[in-house]
Amino acid sequence: TGKHEEQTKAAEPKCAKKPAKETKPIKEAALITTEEFESVPAYMKGRLTYDQINAVVQEMNKAMVAKYKILYQPLKSMSVPVRNLYDRFMEEETKDTRGQFFIVEADIKEFTQLKLDKRFHSILSILRHCQRVREVRGSGLVRYVIC
Repeated sequence: TGKHEEQTKAAEPKCAKKPAKETKPIKEAALITTEEFESVPAYMKGRLTYDQINAVVQEMNKAMVAKYKILYQPLKSMSVPVRNLYDRFMEEETKDTRGQFFIVEADIKEFTQLKLDKRFHSILSILRHCQRVREVRGSGLVRYVIC
């Protein structure tokens, strides 16, 4: 019986562990399908390829995940630069974007290697056409909300 008691004592601490904290899901834009790409008007596509558009979608999703990981962190665990980012994210949020996942151009610059040039903006117009992203403009910022 002595061995049996030791085994039950050893098993108890495993149950005493706190359950892993539920991670809030971060919404990401779905990749463009080939049918959607074909349905985009030629004047929007120009010389852009299907792969280039999906590469931008993936980079935007990376920026989204990086931003919302910071927002979901407890304040006490943040370093000063991360806290500054957190404060900026909170300032960018408006009543129109509350409860929605969005990024701004500064987030794209911060978390990805994308260049915010004419090509990028034409890809954004294709993403708006395919209803992956919508723009919320106000207070000098363009917020790209994931649909």
